[in-house]
Amino acid sequence: METVIHFMNDSAEFYKWSLSIADKRVEEWPMMSSPLPTLGISVLYLLFLWVGPLYMQNREPFQLRKTLIVYNFSMVLLNFYICKELLLGSRAAGYSYLCQPVNYSNDVNEVRIASALWWYYISKGVEFLDTVFFIMRKKFNQVSFLHVYHHCTMFILWWIGIKWVPGGQSFFGATINSGIHVLMYGYYGLAAFGPKIQNYLWWKKYLTIIQMIQFHVTIGHAAHSLYTGCPFPAWMQWALIGYAVTFIILFANFYYQTYRRQPRLKSAKSAVNGVSNGTNKAPEVMENGKKQKKGKGKHD
Repeated sequence: METVIHFMNDSAEFYKWSLSIADKRVEEWPMMSSPLPTLGISVLYLLFLWVGPLYMQNREPFQLRKTLIVYNFSMVLLNFYICKELLLGSRAAGYSYLCQPVNYSNDVNEVRIASALWWYYISKGVEFLDTVFFIMRKKFNQVSFLHVYHHCTMFILWWIGIKWVPGGQSFFGATINSGIHVLMYGYYGLAAFGPKIQNYLWWKKYLTIIQMIQFHVTIGHAAHSLYTGCPFPAWMQWALIGYAVTFIILFANFYYQTYRRQPRLKSAKSAVNGVSNGTNKAPEVMENGKKQKKGKGKHD
């Protein structure tokens, strides 16, 4: 018991010390004064993963087509704004793409970059709705470990990023990722229009390829910073490398299962039509191990 108490006291002291080196500019920004709101939302998200399927078990799936169209194109606009602000802000501030330490000043361009990164963090919380829509549409097979791992960890880790390093090297990965999300949510938004549009969406697998390239670039960028001694927190660079490696493994497995293995299984073609929040095209698909009959779900 004494060991546990000692550990808790040490953890509390470490947290207090860490706050002393946190960015004072974001202290009063929404969600940033304490990790509790972010952790609380994440816990509710995980709880919904258990409660949601139970609630929907004996109910008809919702269609949500209009909701999905509005949601996905709203996410396109949000990510476009974030990407644009990071690109213009970093250019105005004279950022280097190879090594850029954090500038904690109140310079207008630095605050602009920090604000864009805060919106990027907020967008990761909004993305929890991806999972909510999957479950409401009874697409339980889409709620994979990769899906949950990606959504839950990004929201928490970017709170840490905004709290301590909302600038410098942090802008690089967020710029690339928000740009990719413009394409990704654009695809999802178009897919939500239904089969007439889905027939032209042949480029979904290339989104996965682009995402995997992103992770390799991220590792190379962080490794270069460590090798050259860039004055950006080394602990974050190492954490970023380890985190990116997990995504490479998980996304590579997803790519193999979806585009290399599944095409041989013709009956499963519609079931893997997309890791999106769009709509299926076939009369019958396998969902959660059960064959679902064609029929209209609940509307918006």
